[in-house]
Amino acid sequence: MKRTFDILLAGIGLIVSAPLWPLIAAAIRIDSRGPVFYAQPRVGERGRTFMVLKFRSMIADAERHVGPKQADADDPRITRVGRVLRATAMDELPQLWNIFRGDMSFVGPRALRPEEIDGDAAGAPVPLHAIPGFDERSTVPPGLTGIAQIYAPRDVSRRQKFRFDRLYIRRRSFLLDVRLILLSFWITMRGTWEAREKKF
Repeated sequence: MKRTFDILLAGIGLIVSAPLWPLIAAAIRIDSRGPVFYAQPRVGERGRTFMVLKFRSMIADAERHVGPKQADADDPRITRVGRVLRATAMDELPQLWNIFRGDMSFVGPRALRPEEIDGDAAGAPVPLHAIPGFDERSTVPPGLTGIAQIYAPRDVSRRQKFRFDRLYIRRRSFLLDVRLILLSFWITMRGTWEAREKKF
């Protein structure tokens, strides 16, 4: 049922959002130099790597000098159009194709980058696969949205976010997925995806 629902909703989303794609592309090209889309490797179910596609929300080659660094609250790498796209999650519209293909689901743990690291209490780097819950969250497809994406403060550690992911895996159901999708639409309408604390 979950996969059928993903295909149906992603297909509808691709059709309904199609008129927005050229407008977003034009805004990105006018605002800054560089490509319209940004491709990035992500880790999917059971460790399978796939390429995720997003509308570019940062300057071109944003990671050239800093590496794979998560965006800060006032990150200068984010463009003006990018701030709007990220606040409304419009930068992630191309991921509807990833869902349609089966790389992702609408709801699940966030798809992580293979080279991502976290820090321990002392600030020392820790590989994500060494954090409790990593293996468990890899048993399900990653999601465009999920409990951690909605309820966890944006700047908490991966260790804490993994706890939300594990909670979802243990309690997942069709009704929970529908509830999380509806909450995600509400956050998009309010433009609060980039809020550092409560999103709604």
